[in-house]
Amino acid sequence: MSAVIIDGKAVAARVRADVARDVAEFRAATGQQPGLATVLVGDDPASAVYIGGKRKACTEAGMADLHQHLPADTGQDEVAALLDALAADPAVSGILLQLPVPKGLDGSALVGRIPPGKDVDGLTTASVGLLSRGLPGLRPCTPSGVIELLDAYEVPLEGTSAVVVGRSELVGRPVAQLLADRNATVTICHSRTRDLAAVTRGADVLVVAAGRQAIIGADAVKPGATVIDVGMHRTEAGLRGDVAFDEVREVAGFLTPVPGGVGPMTIAMLLRNTLQAARAAAGVTIPA
Repeated sequence: MSAVIIDGKAVAARVRADVARDVAEFRAATGQQPGLATVLVGDDPASAVYIGGKRKACTEAGMADLHQHLPADTGQDEVAALLDALAADPAVSGILLQLPVPKGLDGSALVGRIPPGKDVDGLTTASVGLLSRGLPGLRPCTPSGVIELLDAYEVPLEGTSAVVVGRSELVGRPVAQLLADRNATVTICHSRTRDLAAVTRGADVLVVAAGRQAIIGADAVKPGATVIDVGMHRTEAGLRGDVAFDEVREVAGFLTPVPGGVGPMTIAMLLRNTLQAARAAAGVTIPA
């Protein structure tokens, strides 16, 4: 029996619709409009496309688009000054610095200037610290999207064996923490893991964020497991993931496609984070 294909587009659409409804309620209750400040330095085509998608989703959700575009030759101090100004602006609920930044700029240092209350990407050291301590804060968008997909399909996490392939700061480590917070028993694999397939075959929930196309085949998946593919690779045949989709769908119980799986969730969770930041700044209690 083939796996149930997890429809990330549908789940993301529900999240975005919920955020738009809640934004309207927030504006009616407070007279304030959540605002997302995306910051793009330079003219990298891929980054411009990503920012465009985020801006469009922002306005569709009823939020203010406070985009800032700086030339590629902008210096570190100038970008830092802009981020500081946005941090101090009460109209700005969330700040997102599009990465990577041009050569000559220190992206990590610039991201570090974003206050945790406006860090809608969840990437600052302060945000990572809140996550690791299990304290309230803004969580990274893609890892949060993974958890949202699992919840949408009622995949049990408590007491299950979860394996994360990849230990990046963007996805692997935070998604492992979020799974542990849901009482899963989590193993993190990486490039030096011995006999990777033997480890992943023990997973009830397998999240693959290795950055290597088709690293996970059918022999690496436990029958009936839930497999979340975070990878994305542009090939002549189109977008492909870290999981050999056609093979694994015959073994897994649930499986995300590429495209149409985790990808749409990232912007949806960005919108939710921006609303959460606006609520926190306004002292509005988040409904249960």
